[in-house]
Amino acid sequence: MLGTLPSKYLKWVSKTLRARDYEEWAKLADEVLQDPVYKDRLEWELAEKILTGDDCNNKTSSTRNPVSDLLDFISSLWVGVMNSDRVDDEFQKIPDHLLIEIFIRVPNSNWAKISCVNKHWANIFQGETLWQAAIIKTWPRGTGSIPRGGSCRRIYTALYASKHVITKDHEIAENPEVVGNAYLLLKEQIEISTDPFPLEIIHGTIIDDFIACGKSRDKAHEMTSQIWLAVIDNMVENEHTFELLKRLVQEGDVFLPYPYSRSYKVQWRVFEKLLTDFRDCFNKVDYFEVLGRAKYKFLHRPPSWLGY
Repeated sequence: MLGTLPSKYLKWVSKTLRARDYEEWAKLADEVLQDPVYKDRLEWELAEKILTGDDCNNKTSSTRNPVSDLLDFISSLWVGVMNSDRVDDEFQKIPDHLLIEIFIRVPNSNWAKISCVNKHWANIFQGETLWQAAIIKTWPRGTGSIPRGGSCRRIYTALYASKHVITKDHEIAENPEVVGNAYLLLKEQIEISTDPFPLEIIHGTIIDDFIACGKSRDKAHEMTSQIWLAVIDNMVENEHTFELLKRLVQEGDVFLPYPYSRSYKVQWRVFEKLLTDFRDCFNKVDYFEVLGRAKYKFLHRPPSWLGY
């Protein structure tokens, strides 16, 4: 019966009834307040106070508001839950739309860990609703000249890549989804490519897309170069990447008209990655062949490229 009473009343009993025959009631109230199940009630009572604004009357600062307090409560509750074994008990009564609101406020670097907590949370991350909410929260208005397409998860990934992976640029900020989709397309094709020639087709397609969005040939060439640099910098260092970079070096001898040729910066980065990060992967013949191509293309070469 005591477990059904509000915590405010139990705290009063625990504090006040400490004399004579009433002391037994105070001890029972103490036991209920310390019970793990009743602690859940205390947490949700706090949340209810914050939502209704009752808790704001007890605050000394007038700058706080119920929404800020609720977010602080969610953060503290989240830390406590992730450090305990009570995840299901804490969150099983929360509807999915509120879970999503909590998840999208957690740093996305923790999303992989969250999706592994239980099967239901994994299903939330596999669905479209969470990604749509994340897009609306981070990018509240439609962006880019090309209409949004594909899954909400891919759209969010494209927008995130344009903001955090690719070099910041005013033109990129105006076309985040176009740039992000171009980055994902090039990265995916590079990861599965066994032939360098389709990459030239993709390279030209990206430039044509930027020109179709109203960019000049020079700006389209520059933005495509930034995408290439971001992809190269985020390549996984494995045998497939090593072979692909060697093919890109050989492909650089093919002449293509401006703006469809790869920029000087991109060609430099390909050689730099090969002759520094992958230098130990070369045999002697291939190393001097690539170094010879570098001498032909670039007048000055850093000492770090030498020393096989």
